[in-house]
Amino acid sequence: MTSLREQLSTHQQELRSERQLRQSHETQLKEQSALIERLKFELARLKRWRFGQSTEGLAAEQLALWESVLDGDIAALQARLDALEAANNGAGNSPDEPKRQPKRRPLPDSLPRVEVLHDLPCKDCPTCGLGLERIGEEVSEQLDIIPAQFFVRRHVRAKYCCRPCGQLHSAGLPAQPIDKGIAAPGLISHVAVGKYLNHQPLYRQEAEFERMGVAIPRPTMAGWFGELEVLLDPLVDRVIETLLAEPLLHADEIPVPVLDPGAGKTATGYVWAYRGGPWSAVKAVAFDFAMSRASEHPTRFLAAFTGTLVVDGYSGYSAVLRRPDIIEAGCMAHARRPFYEIAQATGSPIAQSALIEIAKLYMIERELKHLPPAQRCEQRRARAAPILAEFKGWLDATHAQSPPKSAIGNALAYSINRWPALIGYLDDGWLNIDNNPVENAVRGIALGRRNWLFAGSEAGGRRAAQFYTLIESAKLNGVNPRDYLTHVLTELPSARARDLDALLPRNYPRQSPPDIIID
Repeated sequence: MTSLREQLSTHQQELRSERQLRQSHETQLKEQSALIERLKFELARLKRWRFGQSTEGLAAEQLALWESVLDGDIAALQARLDALEAANNGAGNSPDEPKRQPKRRPLPDSLPRVEVLHDLPCKDCPTCGLGLERIGEEVSEQLDIIPAQFFVRRHVRAKYCCRPCGQLHSAGLPAQPIDKGIAAPGLISHVAVGKYLNHQPLYRQEAEFERMGVAIPRPTMAGWFGELEVLLDPLVDRVIETLLAEPLLHADEIPVPVLDPGAGKTATGYVWAYRGGPWSAVKAVAFDFAMSRASEHPTRFLAAFTGTLVVDGYSGYSAVLRRPDIIEAGCMAHARRPFYEIAQATGSPIAQSALIEIAKLYMIERELKHLPPAQRCEQRRARAAPILAEFKGWLDATHAQSPPKSAIGNALAYSINRWPALIGYLDDGWLNIDNNPVENAVRGIALGRRNWLFAGSEAGGRRAAQFYTLIESAKLNGVNPRDYLTHVLTELPSARARDLDALLPRNYPRQSPPDIIID
């Protein structure tokens, strides 16, 4: 009897332990389920922010940084969510939905392969001890990279002698971008693209090169650019000549700090940008550097240009626009900008109404951007002209009732005063509705100046304009800027004037689309 009581007591104790353990597991599962739900909610919110309509209050570079951070947050949350759901499924719960299986594109055959063999340490069966027979293999592939590395390019010239006459003969050394310089074209283009395209100032590149085992002082790299100025001048001038021959140009300017050692501070220089239209035959953009924003600079640069000039209303272009062979076109984005700022700051119904009307115009442009110019012009007259006529009447009536010196009054006055230029795109299918094409071209400079802080001098600003002209023009033509600059620095030292057209960015092979797209 005692033994039965002991067994019963033991059994009851085991049941209580199992019940407590089960309750503990149930509590843990409920907590994990709640955590999963919170993570799902957070993931959905992040995806809505990331893939929803972008906020216009952020600059392009800020928006790109913000989106990249969100991408990292989304990946981290998704990984945590997958791990928790896998743990729940392993605990015996049936999954609510099948696990995500990413579909990856196969890596292209053109890439070289480095094989890593994983073999069994023992070729005997661990169960029966008999020898194993190889019947095949399983292969999985990962994408890897070898970091950039320095190498020495040796120019070996065979030497010959003529015994009878005692003369020596040897192959000539190809002309170099820097006479007797140690830097090959590939290294110079690497440094130039690093600074002017990837926004890496020379002191950062100097530190990176030191980590790679090669010391290149930043004054040496800066000196390379100085020695190339004369070499690049004819090619840059040829880019400008072809651009000024176009019947349509966009123009804009951007301030750049310039070091002024005598004053112990920085002065303000300006990079003036000139670009063909988005549908122009010549895909090029030219940059001009000056130490002021005075009208003499666009007047000088555009002396040979005749046609339509798209500007934002800055008075510095007035002297050019007074010429009888120049037609002024305006920028609807600049007309829209003050209304947007007012709407964001005050919620003004007047500003909101203006934004709605301008949005209708941009919606039409999105639908027409792939049409030929003649059809685009026809559609604009049929669809956009009535909207613009009604919008102009609203602008005049609203401006008459608004305080003239108020923010909304200034915004209305800008559009009214520039109305003929703003609607010029209706009659020219080659024209863009705004000046954004050239503003996109100067975006890299706006981002770059935050990294390299200032131009070292006025001459340094002019050299920067040279490289920006070649690099940004290469980008417009779908050309790899580093490959293009390497080609130019290799061929230009021995080129003649008649060879310059062959070295223009538009005549260099376009870069192929990426072979690999990582999902």
